[in-house]
Amino acid sequence: MDAIVKTNFNLPGQQEHYVGKVRDVYSIEGDYLVMVVSDRISAFDVVLPKGIPFKGQVLNQIAAKFLDATADILPNWKIAVPDPMVTVGHKCEPFKVEMVIRGYLSGHAWREYKAGKRTICGVEMPEGMVENQKFPTPIITPTTKAAEGHDEDISKEEIIAQGIVSREDYEQLEAYTRAIFERGTEIAAKMGLILVDTKYEFGKKNGVIYLMDEIHTPDSSRYFYAEGYEERLAAGEKQKQLSKEFVREWLMANGFQGQEGQQVPEMTPEIVESITDRYIELYEHITGEKFEKVACDNVEERIEKNVTEWLNNL
Repeated sequence: MDAIVKTNFNLPGQQEHYVGKVRDVYSIEGDYLVMVVSDRISAFDVVLPKGIPFKGQVLNQIAAKFLDATADILPNWKIAVPDPMVTVGHKCEPFKVEMVIRGYLSGHAWREYKAGKRTICGVEMPEGMVENQKFPTPIITPTTKAAEGHDEDISKEEIIAQGIVSREDYEQLEAYTRAIFERGTEIAAKMGLILVDTKYEFGKKNGVIYLMDEIHTPDSSRYFYAEGYEERLAAGEKQKQLSKEFVREWLMANGFQGQEGQQVPEMTPEIVESITDRYIELYEHITGEKFEKVACDNVEERIEKNVTEWLNNL
């Protein structure tokens, strides 16, 4: 099956068409968004040259499940999933920050820590920690939401001082972030997984804060297998994980970190297939359900038909 790396639909009531790193977003009559989760894959803020079959379906379906599972904490943007690769929802005014929350010293936070830093986004990290160790309390390390290029670390104090988000709203975002992360942690634990870190995006509509975009997917989150976590930590071994980190590690091992002059290594059919397999593995582990591949001769035609039918019934 071909990966869907580009769409260019003409949907009922369509006003704008925005292409992000992974998602194609269509604005409908100023009130709704149609978010097509493509099979594009990005790492180090670079969209890689080949798409990953079924990745969009995996991400969209995991996000839909977690949006439903956290809807009692705060409203979210999702209204319907008219196609396995599409969510339709409320159009909100997004806050220009991403709320990153970390339960463990991994990834970017570990790279900063290993370089000798003990403060990240204005938050102090304890001395004497080792990679993948659990923080005493999860820390929130927000980033600016860049339209292009790299998101940048920023502190709570800078966000408020620069007027990016009001103090009242920011403190509410922090409270929501902790509550959603706690829920995600509980769900992951039932599946034998540890939710290590993740990010959330929020927006406002009619003065109400909504949870937006995807949540708890392998693109936005890092998971460890719970079984053997303590033993691997004590031995100083790498954790067995389910996340997009394996893609980053493959790129780094082949000399690519998104820096100027570096070339993306060749994405052979074997590499592409292995990435598809890992995404399906995460879906099945985090949901406890078998992944059903929705194969189709013409996926773009299917998506446009399903979304158009749904919009015509609005």
